[in-house]
Amino acid sequence: MAVISILISVVVYFGIAAVLIASGEPDKLAPQEQGLDFKDLFLDYKGLPELKPFPARDGAELSYRHYPSHSEKVLILLHGSGYHSRYLFPLARFISAGGLAHVYTPDLRGHGPSPVRRGDVDYIGQLEDDVADLIALARREHPDATVIVGGHSSGGGLAVRFAGSRYGKEADAYLLLSPFLKYNAPTMRPHSGGWAQPFTRRIVGLVMLNNVGIRWFNHLTVIRFNMPGQARDGSETLSYSFRLNSAYAPQNYEKDLKAIRQPLLVVVGTADEAFEASQFKPVLSRYTTGRVVLLEGVSHMGVVVGNEIQPVIRDWFREPLPPGSR
Repeated sequence: MAVISILISVVVYFGIAAVLIASGEPDKLAPQEQGLDFKDLFLDYKGLPELKPFPARDGAELSYRHYPSHSEKVLILLHGSGYHSRYLFPLARFISAGGLAHVYTPDLRGHGPSPVRRGDVDYIGQLEDDVADLIALARREHPDATVIVGGHSSGGGLAVRFAGSRYGKEADAYLLLSPFLKYNAPTMRPHSGGWAQPFTRRIVGLVMLNNVGIRWFNHLTVIRFNMPGQARDGSETLSYSFRLNSAYAPQNYEKDLKAIRQPLLVVVGTADEAFEASQFKPVLSRYTTGRVVLLEGVSHMGVVVGNEIQPVIRDWFREPLPPGSR
């Protein structure tokens, strides 16, 4: 009887997972969930550095932009979900031109003008491997530099994930701009304010399978992004596989934040459409030490492309940071 009960439980478990995975519709957005304001992306990109290739450990050719500077610091700056490194141009240019740091802005795997597989990676954890490979390149070019890992939105979430990974000590400091922590973290608005439409039932089913080591269906789409047509140019990435969606976020944001012992700056706009700005300081203070700065009236995209962040960044970069770890 015990064996029969176990077999029934197994069949029920996999049956539930299969039904959930087969669900093909994303969550519906509420009428008040309008999404992000993308008008800030309509920038003058004159002077934007060309993309350069770099080899990842698996032999794939990935791309990044380099903003050179007269500095002994290097910033690896990671873009948010749905887009690529181009919109980081105003902030990266400010940092490099001001002699604050060399800035490297990668087009993360699965993103950019012409990725091998848009919206997908090979395995969960591949993005932090790619970031580590780019840091290795930067250290070869600047062997004595202090290396800062930073990111905006989901890129900030990836920076948090990186901090909690085996590579966490490769960074000498962390910079988080409106970082994504978790779909149900106190910092979140529902559906990121209308930006993200997850396939919640499918995600639950895939998590059930992954919990027992089955990863056959991790290529399936589990999230879509609500980008208005006028903001699209064909280089955006409007859906993610389970693999990429998982790889782009903290593995466990509480544990990952606890791993940050380096200097940390977090900047969020009080008008952020995706996140509850007032929750960042109480949440982060539970797990790590660092400075949280709120920019009055600044939106989710404005925290990167606006001028309001510049004096905060300038002052922080001018503070003494620990020397490079190698």
